[in-house]
Amino acid sequence: MTSGTATGADSSDRRVELRSDTFTLPTPRMLQAMVTAELGDDVYGEDPTVGELEALAARLLGKESGCFMPSGTMGNLASILTHCPRGAKVIVGADSDIYVYEAGGASVCGGVVYHPIPNEADGSLAIDAILAAFPPDPADPQFATPALLCLENPQNHSGGKVLPGSYLHAVAQLAHETGIAVHLDGSRIFNVALATGVPVTEIAAYADSVQFCLSKGLGAPVGSIVVGTGPFIDRVRRVRKMLGGGMRQSGVLAAAGIVALNERDRLAEDHRTARRLADGLAAIPGVELDPAETRMNMVFFRIVAPGTDAPAFIAAAGSRGVRMAELGPGRIRCVTHQGVSIDDVDYTLETVRSILDDPRSSAVNPARRSHASRETAASH
Repeated sequence: MTSGTATGADSSDRRVELRSDTFTLPTPRMLQAMVTAELGDDVYGEDPTVGELEALAARLLGKESGCFMPSGTMGNLASILTHCPRGAKVIVGADSDIYVYEAGGASVCGGVVYHPIPNEADGSLAIDAILAAFPPDPADPQFATPALLCLENPQNHSGGKVLPGSYLHAVAQLAHETGIAVHLDGSRIFNVALATGVPVTEIAAYADSVQFCLSKGLGAPVGSIVVGTGPFIDRVRRVRKMLGGGMRQSGVLAAAGIVALNERDRLAEDHRTARRLADGLAAIPGVELDPAETRMNMVFFRIVAPGTDAPAFIAAAGSRGVRMAELGPGRIRCVTHQGVSIDDVDYTLETVRSILDDPRSSAVNPARRSHASRETAASH
């Protein structure tokens, strides 16, 4: 998203939003669809636009039914509470969004015990580690027993890693043999399908339930979808109501989601801008990045020039209108989306070069930062 041009070395009227694809704004077609949507009371099951969206989502993912959710967090939570009785365990990745960023909702709301296991470098959960989450004697009443395994694809905190089909197949087989269900946090599942060339129905087939976001790269303003079997979704809908997620004339939001799904092919543009950004960053001295790791719309890199500081670098970029975020100590994430153009990417690369080339920059000169801090403290 851009406006204006640079106004100086340390400030800019221009804005390039790379912190997340949650910053997307609805397109004109979405806004028009929202204005003209046919509406009803969805708590009564009478909003036709919501019904259309849910049916479309289920069909695209190869599942029987779908439920429109206000957020991905609620979608994941409702799925966990539906799969798991109180006192059961849900196996999650220690770096998963469900475990790290969703406020412990399953424990708070459902008495479900999280069992985190380490994510491997490729984002996966080791099969042996999954098996170790099961008690040695399932009949021993001292132990909480697993009812659900949650996977995340792509695995955000591991650097946007995509889980391969062979791994998903192995996990699904393990779950079947041990009698537990699999839930997939597939917030960007359409990006995964595009990156791998694997149909989204095939990716979703390995899981009993899937949550995906409409409000990330797909560009809708609000909402996520949970898909699964008809009876499962009926129970999810009850949990959604309990959590306060039953909305009334929510077709005004669902209409944008329908446009987003029907125009999902534009995600390829985000992958192209991310590739241009990754290739450009890799060519800048002082930036550490393997472009081959960028498979979708997320670019991860580190600033390794002597005397650098990631938070200060991010602040310096922000002062020039380029907004980035740190995800993990020293690791910077940029996410491309429909509001980021090729010209925005080129401006971002120019900004990174200018910061690293400027020896006076506080991002690359700790002594200058320290002096500035002392001056600020003295002025107060």
